[in-house]
Amino acid sequence: MMPDKDTEARAQADKEAGKSPSTQAGEFVREEFHHVREGKHGAKNAKQAVAIGLSKARRAGVDLPAPDGNTSEETRNKAEQDIERGQKGDTETSPKRARASRNALKKEGSQAGSTAAISRQARSAARNRTASARSASARKAAKTRSRTGGSTRSRKVAATRSSRTTSRGKKSRGGNRSRTGAGSRGTSRNRTSGRAKTNTSRARTASRSTSRGRTGNARRARMGRSGSSRTANSRRASAVRSGRR
Repeated sequence: MMPDKDTEARAQADKEAGKSPSTQAGEFVREEFHHVREGKHGAKNAKQAVAIGLSKARRAGVDLPAPDGNTSEETRNKAEQDIERGQKGDTETSPKRARASRNALKKEGSQAGSTAAISRQARSAARNRTASARSASARKAAKTRSRTGGSTRSRKVAATRSSRTTSRGKKSRGGNRSRTGAGSRGTSRNRTSGRAKTNTSRARTASRSTSRGRTGNARRARMGRSGSSRTANSRRASAVRSGRR
């Protein structure tokens, strides 16, 4: 299967801009995922779609080295074969073989082009790399990234994102202020009501103690009166008894 002319043009523009071979090959991988999503053909999984895109890139002349490490010998041999064909400039494919490949891929589903499948493939590939390799590729990407250029769409997206971030920050600050004011007002109200309740309870306690004191005094007075009357009566009775005697 031959790549589209637009894809080859984008890869050539990346090469002229000094971007890495993996970035150039990414244009062919992107094309394959678009084909899977559009239904031109399917793929067993996202890994197969990536492999097809890399094979197209090597055949188109992208200086992408053959994989090493845990890859199988068959995969390395196929990559070296694609590199040789790309160096020779022989990009023609037998119509019969191309038709057989398309028919085989059409039997596969289109789920490999979903966002979830691509995300799983990216995480799986990252796990197989070392931390130093990931860090080196990130530093290299930061050096080759265009900070002032970019398409009109990317600039619009960046401007919209920054404006949304600014508006969210203003809203959060305003909400915090309103919440702080409401909280302080509520706290002052709670304090005022608490003081009023405390004063009321103290007044009730004082009135109760006063009433209890009055009741106790009245009881003591009654007891004193009754005691004095009892004493006088006992004295009279003793005087009467002595007179009789």
